[in-house]
Amino acid sequence: MGVFADAMLAAGAEVRGVMPKGLVDREIAHPGLTGLEVVADMHERKQRMAELGDGFVALPGGVGTLEELFEAWTWQHLGIHAKPVALFDVDGFWQPLVQMLDSMTDAGFIAAPFREALIVESNPEVLLEAMSAWQPLPPKWS
Repeated sequence: MGVFADAMLAAGAEVRGVMPKGLVDREIAHPGLTGLEVVADMHERKQRMAELGDGFVALPGGVGTLEELFEAWTWQHLGIHAKPVALFDVDGFWQPLVQMLDSMTDAGFIAAPFREALIVESNPEVLLEAMSAWQPLPPKWS
């Protein structure tokens, strides 16, 4: 996240962070952010990020990235938010997960419209265009 923040700052963008106090106390928070909001815990962090963001993009990452991706996508399914959720598929990083999601869809565990609502793109310009064009589906239980 720090490398991404540095690149965005170097390009002149505003970069705001939301970090739990426990991590601020244990880590060195990025000193160059446009703003840093310190919250009580990870639940509050994710809620605050959902309030602040216009959409969600998962870059290649680890277990925390997966957890946040699936929460954002689940909230979209449930109608808690109506914002696009995307995987930025750098060098095919997300392809094993995409194959699993497609298998889950084929098996009937994910409805096809909800699987299709997850944007998967390897080109950043196309990803941003897809996010701009994205339209929310009706909530899963409407």
